[in-house]
This record gives sequence, C-alpha cells and structure tokens, in this order.
Amino acid sequence: MDYQAVLFDFDYTLGDATPSIYEGFLYGFEKMGYPSPSLEAVRQTIGLMLEDAFTSLTGEASPDKRNAFRRFFHDKVGNSQAEKTTLFPGAAELIRALCDEGVQVGVVSSKRSTTLRQILSRFGLLERMGYVTGGELVRRPKPDPEGLNAGITALDVPKKAVLYCGDTVIDAETAQNAGVDFAAVLNGTTPVEAFAPYPHVYAAKDLPSLARWLGLNI
Repeated sequence: MDYQAVLFDFDYTLGDATPSIYEGFLYGFEKMGYPSPSLEAVRQTIGLMLEDAFTSLTGEASPDKRNAFRRFFHDKVGNSQAEKTTLFPGAAELIRALCDEGVQVGVVSSKRSTTLRQILSRFGLLERMGYVTGGELVRRPKPDPEGLNAGITALDVPKKAVLYCGDTVIDAETAQNAGVDFAAVLNGTTPVEAFAPYPHVYAAKDLPSLARWLGLNI
C-alpha cells in the first residue's frame, strides 16, 4: 500500500441514492411547472451540485429558480435519502480494509454533509472516516479542489501519498487540480473512455476490483 490516505466521492462511487434523488427531481419539477425528467436524464446529472443539475436539465440559470429547486428537492426528500441509499458491493469492506491497514479514509462529495453523515452512520462507517465534506461546506464546488485540499490538510498527509476515487470526469479534474492520484470507479454513468484525457492511475470496474488493485483482500 503506497497511499496514506484514500478519499472517495460518494454518489455512484460508494453508494447509490438514485431512487430518492429521482423523487426529489420529479417533485421539484412538478412544483415549478417543468415537464418530468426521465430517470436516465437525472442519472446523468448525479454528482453535480443540485442547482447545476437543475440548470443542465432545464436550461434555466436564474439564481432564484435554482435556489427554489433546491428547496423543493429537500422538502420532498428530507431524511429519506439516508434511509433509501444503498452501498455498492464491496464499499463497506473496502473502507474497513483500508482502515485496518492504517490508511486514512474520507469522503469529498457534492452531496450535503449532513446526508453523507447519516448514510455513513447507518452503515457503521462514519466512525471510520477521518474526513467528510459536502457541497454546502465549500465555497467552490468540484472540480475546484477546495474540498479535497481541505481533506488532505485535515488528514495531514503529503499529496504524493493521497488517492482520490470517483465516478465522473469532474472527480478526475478535481484530483488533477489538487495534484493527487486519481482512480476511476465505473459504478456510474461515465464510460471508461471518458477518463482517457485525464491522469488516472487505475480504472476499476467496481469496488472489489479497486480493492484488489490496492492489494487488499475483501
């Protein structure tokens, strides 16, 4: 194990919150008078800030409407996202194996930190985390490296000993902007060829594959 810290994106990297996210989009679009988006269209936006996902699907860039969508989304979803989210196979085992090897772990996501903590706590993983940050805790969202850099500072590890893992090219850009290694995890909607322009040390078809590449038995 060459890494002292492994940090993860959450949505489509460690876990799948699609059902509750889609419910929130359907409700928000109905309340605001927009046609219902398809499930696949929403899936393509998962990992973006909610406001950016709204703009991507509607073309509407008004700050008031972007903020209104976030309010409607959370009115509908509430705490149900934490209750309905599932982890991908191998996620819990990978995190525990890393910790058992003395590697620090954390999550850098665009999802709200309160929701992240609820999910991680539900699966008994929050106490394993050395760092958790969400989109509301940074001034500049990914691919700006603000959140990732803050995690590296908090964990007090050199950047050459950090691996960031994510499912989108935004995550790849974030790692590149922070100056750390990146591993793609192909649990989401981004195909492997999309990562070709970005530096990456590995592209894992799933989390057990990532664990094997890291030399871990899970």
